[in-house]
Amino acid sequence: MLVNVVFLSYAVAATAFLLLSVLLLTKWRGRLHWASLLFACSLTAVWAANIAWHGYFDTPFSLLTHCLEVVRSAGWIVFLLILLDPSQQLRFFNIAQMKPYVLGILSFLSIQFIATIYSNLGLPDFSNGMISLLSNTGGRVAIAVIGLLLVEQFFRNMSEKGRWGIKFACLGLGGLFVFDFYLYSDAMLFRKINIEIWAARGLVDAFTVPLLIISVARNPKWSQGILVSRRILFHSATLFGTAFYLLAMAAAGYYLRFFGGNWGTAMQAAFLFGAVILLLILLFSGSVRSWLKVFISKHFYNYNYDYREEWIRFTKTLSIDAADLGERSIMALAELVHSPAGALYIRAESGNCEPVNQWNMHVDGRGEPLNSGFSRLLEEKQWVIDLQDLKTHADIYEGIAMPEWLLADTRAWLVLPLILHGKLFGFVVLAQARSKINLNWEVLDLLKIAGSQAASYLAQQESANALMVARQFDSFNRMSTFMVHDLKNLVAQLSLLLSNAEKHKNNPEFQKDMIETIDHSVQKMKVLLQKLSRGASVDDTSAISLDQLLRHAVESKSPYEPTPVLEILKSTLRVSANRERLERVVGHIIQNAIEATPKDGEVRVTLRQQDSFAVIEIKDTGAGMSEEFIREKLFSPFVSTKVAGMGIGVFETKEYVQELGGSLDVTSRISAGTVFTIKLRIHDADVHAVDVQVANKVAQSEEGVL
Repeated sequence: MLVNVVFLSYAVAATAFLLLSVLLLTKWRGRLHWASLLFACSLTAVWAANIAWHGYFDTPFSLLTHCLEVVRSAGWIVFLLILLDPSQQLRFFNIAQMKPYVLGILSFLSIQFIATIYSNLGLPDFSNGMISLLSNTGGRVAIAVIGLLLVEQFFRNMSEKGRWGIKFACLGLGGLFVFDFYLYSDAMLFRKINIEIWAARGLVDAFTVPLLIISVARNPKWSQGILVSRRILFHSATLFGTAFYLLAMAAAGYYLRFFGGNWGTAMQAAFLFGAVILLLILLFSGSVRSWLKVFISKHFYNYNYDYREEWIRFTKTLSIDAADLGERSIMALAELVHSPAGALYIRAESGNCEPVNQWNMHVDGRGEPLNSGFSRLLEEKQWVIDLQDLKTHADIYEGIAMPEWLLADTRAWLVLPLILHGKLFGFVVLAQARSKINLNWEVLDLLKIAGSQAASYLAQQESANALMVARQFDSFNRMSTFMVHDLKNLVAQLSLLLSNAEKHKNNPEFQKDMIETIDHSVQKMKVLLQKLSRGASVDDTSAISLDQLLRHAVESKSPYEPTPVLEILKSTLRVSANRERLERVVGHIIQNAIEATPKDGEVRVTLRQQDSFAVIEIKDTGAGMSEEFIREKLFSPFVSTKVAGMGIGVFETKEYVQELGGSLDVTSRISAGTVFTIKLRIHDADVHAVDVQVANKVAQSEEGVL
């Protein structure tokens, strides 16, 4: 009964692949990759027909059957290799032009074919079972793994649009190799082929045919958009190497157990444990990973770098905030050549390139003068200097002596100049790479452009730091300007006292007013000194009464003429502000009004309420200002119409009023006077009380109407 199952299963597979071959020869002849697909389908049809014949007559498998087993799998692998690189189709008969990974796969298939012939001819095995392993389950498992990797590469690297046409073909071929892997892995485990799984294999392969027909009928450009990325190839090579290594170690462990006698089991366990430890060391070794990346870039690609990925990684490394920018710059540049360490030197005001950062490399702290021959060479030639090459080709560096501190560092390998706007901004010293790097034009050009990019980042950070320092000085100078302005006002008050002292020194009222004025001036100067010593604002806000503040401000201006007049239309108005600073800015406006008004004129200060705002009006009958002056110059610092004025008072007043959430408005007419209107929001508790009063009044009025 099982013989009939084998016959039917493989007969169905042979018929299905024969039908697909006929369709390719007739209806789909000339379509993309039809020849390689026809080759694989024909081999599979012959292979399945041969097994069906042996199943029908119940005869042992012949040498031809075993050879067809290898050739059938090889046909599909060749088809996948052509899909991955259509130009490879022209190179299969020219070994010199064949890519290394293709040559390796074909070599393995050839060895597998030869081992199969050798093993089935009954010749003596002098390889301690290695030929038997290749010709039986071990080699078949390796072929299935190769096929799966190629299918995965083909599908993963196809564009999203192209996957519409090839997804069914990938599913079918993937299923074909998965079942082979399952069949021979089971055989390796139980040391014999499961005949029931073998019988089902024909039907499983036959299911591949309709999936291939769908993909061929869609007639996609199967190779469109194929670009095997270095990352995918690196991981695939690692996976394949790991799988091959484990298979080899498993085979070696098996023969240790077989020939080890009583110690066989212990030797096998110790060997496999050591093999796993060695595998982990290799997988996590930076040198091995670096060597594999260099090997892949050198032998599988025309260019050494995937510039898109390299630039994304380079920019991301420079942009993260995990470490200092200098250290990140070293790391980003070192990664391009797989260097494990480096040091950064940047030009300083001392006239030297000073060491500012290091990454896994100790520097002695000595710098290199910018006017030295070495620095001039870096700036003029912009060369990447290979210190190892320097020992044998010193003549190309025009006889310029290299710094002794650099030559003394045994780890130093490359000196990369950082050029910014044609000038030497600094340089990076990199340690010897983990694996040998061929410093060709591509590597050197990439290092140069990456160095310029790193220099721009570093220069931007340097400019930002300089700007921050400049802002700190600007803030200090600005604060000093305000303080000088306040001191000027205090000096003016004290000067006025001195000018009147000789005339009124015996007047008790004058003496009392003089003492109060001096005390007030001293207190203000103490506050100014306190601010200057702390270097920051010490203003504390609190709810202050405006009527009291205005009375004090007007009284302080009473010695001047015209004496300002205070009019309180709404008392008990409070605002949140710093008393000293608010009184000072209001005093500036009053003082300006007095100085702009003739002695027979009038200066009036009025306090009133408008909705939830306290309104301070300072009105004078002075010379007035033009609209153009108000619009363009009044609120600009260091602009004043007065000979001794600094142009700070109105500017500071407006800034502080806006800081409190208020507003400052000015209306003026030439020869008619000026009105400054300051609006300040009433203290929150007072606003609530006002709202309640307004609501009560509205309610009372509505009741009166009713």
